[in-house]
Amino acid sequence: MTYTPSNSPALKLWNRLKGTSFGRWLLSQIVCFRAPYFSSIKPRLTHIAAGHVELTFKKRRAVCNHLNTVHAIAMCNSAELAGGLCLDVSLDANHRWIPAGMTVQYLKMAKTDLRAVCKIERYDWQGKQDVIMPVCVYDTNNEEVFHADITMRISPKK
Repeated sequence: MTYTPSNSPALKLWNRLKGTSFGRWLLSQIVCFRAPYFSSIKPRLTHIAAGHVELTFKKRRAVCNHLNTVHAIAMCNSAELAGGLCLDVSLDANHRWIPAGMTVQYLKMAKTDLRAVCKIERYDWQGKQDVIMPVCVYDTNNEEVFHADITMRISPKK
């Protein structure tokens, strides 16, 4: 079986809309409409390509804990969005995926706006298997405050 590039609707829209801040905002809204639980962090997609997705979200009261730092679950949401979208735009068009687990590390208190980055080198998987999508979350000082390894189960479409 040969690799067939992704036909992800998100990637197609990104390639059409990425040139303007309104287009990036609109795509962020569409993604949150399709998966409403991501809207709690109000993400802004900043980069989408096969093997690389980045998004930002602001530190605001709705995502903070009692210590006035960004809550762990808000960072988990950003990681799942970045990792899932990266897999979606990278995976062979003949495959599907679903999250199977997530391992997280809270490295520092998150006191600023945040940027979630998922980068992978290889995305030519075939057949049924689990793949790990690494996501790093950085503060505005470019220090990693959170790391997630998300296990995604991929399989051929029926």
